[in-house]
Amino acid sequence: MKRAVFPGSFDPITLGHVDIIKRAIPLFDEIVIAIGINADKKYMFSPEQRQEFIRQTFSNEPKIKTASYKGLTVDYCKKIDATFILRGLRNPADFEFEKAIAQTNRKLSGIETVFLLTSAETSFISSSIVRDILRNNGDVSVLVPNTVIK
Repeated sequence: MKRAVFPGSFDPITLGHVDIIKRAIPLFDEIVIAIGINADKKYMFSPEQRQEFIRQTFSNEPKIKTASYKGLTVDYCKKIDATFILRGLRNPADFEFEKAIAQTNRKLSGIETVFLLTSAETSFISSSIVRDILRNNGDVSVLVPNTVIK
């Protein structure tokens, strides 16, 4: 089975994430959208809320699972027998940052990282921008799935 882990905070999931996930579905037998828990970070939404956003967004897609984890992503991948990490790239800065992590992960564990470029329509979206708009009572309906708006 080709299982991939798409790690992130997904605080909240955005249409950029959704774009990457939908385009990755044909590539893998299963994609686990894995919410990394970092005790030092302040989140807007609880892990349970974030998982529910994901579940509702992909309720009709049996290849998509969601979970939360603590610690290193490669350790979580080993735990669930995932051989790929999925990452989305918005810009060259993302690539440089993600490349170093991917090379380290491959050296430590042999797990390959698969990169997909975000579509032009969603490449500007980030969870931090969405959170800032939400904090200021702005409209994020064109940036996130309907499940987040509800």
